[in-house]
Amino acid sequence: QVQLVESGGGLAQPGGSLRLSCAASGSSISRYAMGWFRQAPGKQRDLVARIFSSGSTNYADSVKGRFTISRDNTKNTVYLQMNSLKPDDTAVYYCNGRWGINNYWGQGSQVTVSS
Repeated sequence: QVQLVESGGGLAQPGGSLRLSCAASGSSISRYAMGWFRQAPGKQRDLVARIFSSGSTNYADSVKGRFTISRDNTKNTVYLQMNSLKPDDTAVYYCNGRWGINNYWGQGSQVTVSS
């Protein structure tokens, strides 16, 4: 069993930056594909970025060039660096870990981009 806890959300101005962290406990996530998803009010939960155990990454078109996902397996933690934030980035951001049949979610962290 893996527990995922997000942190680092909050309020940012348009054009600003935030860094989300996802700390895992219970088991090593080094083999897991780790992802960040987001869900705005009234909308579905969508993939923002994913990083595989190999270190390869993929991103939603809407965040390419602005967001960077990374992982530190020694700290059992995944990060999402968010730059050039836009109001449309406002959502609850969820950390996800997948390996085989295992699929875990964090509780979510609110990110609000507003002036």
